[in-house]
Amino acid sequence: MKIEKNKVVGLSYELFVDDGDSGMEHFEGVKKEEPFYFLFGVGQIFPLLEADVEGKEVGYKFEVFIDFENGYGDYDETKKVIIPKAKFKEDGKKQKDLLKVGNVIPMQDDEGHHYRGEILKVDYKGVHMDFNPPLAGFDLLFKGEVVEVRDADPEEIEHGHVHGPGGHQH
Repeated sequence: MKIEKNKVVGLSYELFVDDGDSGMEHFEGVKKEEPFYFLFGVGQIFPLLEADVEGKEVGYKFEVFIDFENGYGDYDETKKVIIPKAKFKEDGKKQKDLLKVGNVIPMQDDEGHHYRGEILKVDYKGVHMDFNPPLAGFDLLFKGEVVEVRDADPEEIEHGHVHGPGGHQH
């Protein structure tokens, strides 16, 4: 079965990152036994990676380089902000366990947009957070294999994502 719009695709891969200083270093891996699943053609993965696997079948091995501009973009200093500590209270109490340097916490703005922010520092000014994606500014190299291709269920197509094992659970 060929990869095309509305197919569920399972990939195993190794991801390498290059910040321009030390060369390509291993960042993460996804094994064949527990592949990464996505719905093809709805923009869930990088366009360059999606273009490479389009029309391919199970067993296809890929190696795709994605420069930072086509990946997560350049690191943006304006995405570093200071949020008042009062915003992190629950039931009127400060959440000390939450406000630790290195913690990554999900947040939502006034318009309902979801973000993830990493705590950089907590001081008298507030909670210093970085809302850049963790791999912003890095070139990426994916090496992997297509391990599964199947027709998407009508509900998966309607919802725009994979359901069940390896996908979204409702």
